[in-house]
Amino acid sequence: MGNRGMEDLIPLINKLQDAFSSIGQSVNLDLPQIAVVGGQSAGKSSVLENFVGRDFLPRGSGIVTRRPLILQLVNNIAEHAEFLHCKGKKFVDFEEVRAEIEAETDRITGSNKGISPIPINLRVYSPNVLNLTLIDLPGMTKVAVGDQPADIEHQIRDMLMQFITKESCLILAVTPANMDLANSDALKIAKEVDPQGLRTIGVITKLDLMDEGTDAKDILENKLLPLRRGYIGVVNRSQKDIDGKKDIRAALAAERKFFLSHPAYRHMADRMGTPHLQKTLNQQLTNHIRDTLPGLRSKLQSQLLSLEKEVEEYKNFRPDDPTRKTKALLQMVQQFGVDFEKCIEGSGDQVDTNELSGGARINRLFHERFPFELVKIVFDEKELRREISHAIKNVHGVRTGLFTPDLAFEAIVKKQIVKLKTPCLKCIDLVIQELINTVRQCTSKLNSYPRLREETERIVTTHVREREGKTKDQVLLLIDIELSYINTNHEDFIGFANAQQRNIAANKKRAVPNQLAGLGEAQEEKVESPDLQKCHQL
Repeated sequence: MGNRGMEDLIPLINKLQDAFSSIGQSVNLDLPQIAVVGGQSAGKSSVLENFVGRDFLPRGSGIVTRRPLILQLVNNIAEHAEFLHCKGKKFVDFEEVRAEIEAETDRITGSNKGISPIPINLRVYSPNVLNLTLIDLPGMTKVAVGDQPADIEHQIRDMLMQFITKESCLILAVTPANMDLANSDALKIAKEVDPQGLRTIGVITKLDLMDEGTDAKDILENKLLPLRRGYIGVVNRSQKDIDGKKDIRAALAAERKFFLSHPAYRHMADRMGTPHLQKTLNQQLTNHIRDTLPGLRSKLQSQLLSLEKEVEEYKNFRPDDPTRKTKALLQMVQQFGVDFEKCIEGSGDQVDTNELSGGARINRLFHERFPFELVKIVFDEKELRREISHAIKNVHGVRTGLFTPDLAFEAIVKKQIVKLKTPCLKCIDLVIQELINTVRQCTSKLNSYPRLREETERIVTTHVREREGKTKDQVLLLIDIELSYINTNHEDFIGFANAQQRNIAANKKRAVPNQLAGLGEAQEEKVESPDLQKCHQL
């Protein structure tokens, strides 16, 4: 195994993960872990099954993974599986493992394709695996199916963010090779929380399904969209192979043969494939745990001292006093409101000197990101001049006009105003995400009461989402108001009349010295005739 002498680090984190999952706080404690993200049908399930060498994950159309699956792989002579919620029961038949995952998922989410952030803990013992812990997350989707809520895309995104925003979490971004890397859902969401690519590991699947004559050589060599931890290519079983129960060992042999025989990949075959991916993840997770363990120890000690303090305070109250719980509940909720307001207004007791947070991040969105999005609006001066010319000619028809018609002016200006809708709506989405992140940050003090924390987050987040819709309606209404009437008499508006008056005054100043100098008719033609000046003044 990789990283000799540190093999106990991953099992240690597994024990912590189980302990905190039992009390409903596995998501809240920032344990070192690897989260698997990707779009639907990207091949996440096939990669995990190849690690284990068994078919044990639910399959089907639509969203199959509807709860986070914490998969703990343990190198062991005997092969079996255990669930944290089925203590003492060993699963030898992996078809039963699949059925138990489906049943446990439906127990919390129902059978209507809903999702839940409550994880399922599965531990697999096998001689074919390296010590490794992965969190399989629901695949990103954009369209609700069945009885799913309309905001299923936001729900999945929020769930993924709960894991990958933590600095202690490595991101395994799974992307199929037969789609444009620029459109990868996994890499897009990973780049949002890890813009430098320091925590992201790229996995490229379905290399065997690329169009003939194309390859992913530049991607796998880390040239196209560089990541600090690089990319690893794998070839999974096809749907036909899965339906035909093709042996995973045979599939791994076929994968090895594919890389050795392919002209674009044979020079890097030793750095490709499922076995190399598993070994790399084992090494990187072990090193990551080693680096984050001191901070984790300090945090646990701090939480222990806090809990001991709460116990001492509890002793000062009568345990049978029913008003104590109500009072404590109200105090915690009120404190959440105070913390949220301070975080937004910037009047907190402690000022973070490491990074922006709360209201400061929203302020940056308004004064930096939003103006940047406005500047990005495509503005082709040549094309605009052509549109103006066509608009003026179409309004005049067969006539040749002397002045710029109002209809042509309004048509061009309105077309530019409409372009403001997209950056405005994007700004709202970014602000909403910051508000939700701030809510989660402020509820961290409720970690000792996971149900209260979850319910507080749900209520506040739901209210924010409701206001999001009304905010977008108001912004779109404001733009429609601007489109309905353009006030050219406003003091900030530089109208045609003012521009023409300035031209006339400038021409008069040039005309006087020209006449005194006795210049010829060529110079005098630059001065407008009195008749034309009267037309301008009218």
